[in-house]
Amino acid sequence: MKKKETTFLTQAAMIAALYVVLTFIANAFGLANFAIQVRFSEALTILPYFTPAAIPGLFIGCLLSNILTGCALPDILFGSLATLIGALGTYALRKWKWCAPIIPILSNAFIVPLVLIYGYGLTIDGFSVAYCYGYYFLTVGAGEIISCGILGMLLLFTLAKYRNRLFPVI
Repeated sequence: MKKKETTFLTQAAMIAALYVVLTFIANAFGLANFAIQVRFSEALTILPYFTPAAIPGLFIGCLLSNILTGCALPDILFGSLATLIGALGTYALRKWKWCAPIIPILSNAFIVPLVLIYGYGLTIDGFSVAYCYGYYFLTVGAGEIISCGILGMLLLFTLAKYRNRLFPVI
């Protein structure tokens, strides 16, 4: 196996493992699921800014996290898809540092409310599905702004100092 392939696989595996561990930590504090989700692991969605290996790493990490924490099938599928879309978006916007968290925030804010409503049946008595979607869009979006926008950008600026050592060009 070539050095580039080994580096790519190693980075992806490490990111996936870190995503799972951080999700379990957030889960232990009751922060990782339901309306306002502050998954520390979602801060990692800025990593495609540094390496394309983060894209499969984040997707696999989210998929494993959702399976291991007992999420519903729609959450396993579509929640992981939201993270994949976010990772792809971060990679696509990597030339603009401040745009790194935008797509992860938006993809989760648009997709996860549907998972909450249709996957978990979380509706609010007396309110329409549209109202519930709007409510969850705001709450999930708020959690993603905290996870990706604040924690993710703090992580990005911290890692940028060590970019060449942590993420050699592959």
